[in-house]
Amino acid sequence: MGFNSFMYMLIIPAFILTIWAQFRVKSTYKKWREVPVHSGITGYEAARHMLDTNGLQEVQIVPVPGMLSDHYNPVNRTVALSEDVYYGNSISSVSVACHEIGHAIQHKESYPMLSLRHRIFPVVNFASGVAPFLILGGFLFDYTNLIGFGILFFAVTVVFQLITLPVEFNASNRAREVMVSEGYITNEEERGVGKVLNAAALTYVAAALISLLELIRLVGIFNNRN
Repeated sequence: MGFNSFMYMLIIPAFILTIWAQFRVKSTYKKWREVPVHSGITGYEAARHMLDTNGLQEVQIVPVPGMLSDHYNPVNRTVALSEDVYYGNSISSVSVACHEIGHAIQHKESYPMLSLRHRIFPVVNFASGVAPFLILGGFLFDYTNLIGFGILFFAVTVVFQLITLPVEFNASNRAREVMVSEGYITNEEERGVGKVLNAAALTYVAAALISLLELIRLVGIFNNRN
C-alpha cells in the first residue's frame, strides 16, 4: 500500500468524523434547548453575572442573529450571543453563554494559550489564504519549492488549530465550575451542560485532526518528490 493510499484511509474517516461532529453539535444543542434550567436564568443574565463577579463590568454583551454564532471579540471586549442564547433560559443557552464568558476571563487573566493564539492570528489569517495557492501552483508548474512554502504556511494554520483545543476546553471547564457554584444550574443539570459543551468541543478536535493528517500527507508528497 502506497503512502498516499494509507493517508487517504486515515483522512476519509477523519472527514466523516468532522461531518458527524457538526451534526452532533447541532442536534445536541437543539435537544437541550428544549430543557429550561431550574433557576430560570437566561443566557444573558448568566453571562452578565459571570462577567460582573469576575471584575469584567466593562465587557459588553450583545445579541446577534444566527444559530451558534456566539463568540468573544478580544479587540473590542464584546461577547456576542446568538439571539436564542441571549434570550433563552435553556441548558443549551446558559451553557453556550457561560462558555463565551470563559474566553473573556481567559483574556483578563492572560491565559497563555489564548494569548499565543491572539498573537499569531494575523499570521494565520495571511497563511490560510496563501497556502492553497502556493501548493496548487507548485503542483501545476511542477515547482517543488513552491509546494514546500505552501506546506509551511499550511503548517501555521494547523498549529493555530491545535492551540485552539486547550483554549476551548479550558473555557468550557471554567463555565461548568461557575454554573454549578453560582447556582445557574443544579448538579443534576450538569450532565446536560456536559453534553452541549463536549459536542461543541468535538468539532474543534475533528477539524484539527483532519488538518493535521492533511499536513502529514502533504509533507509525505513533498519528500517523495525530492
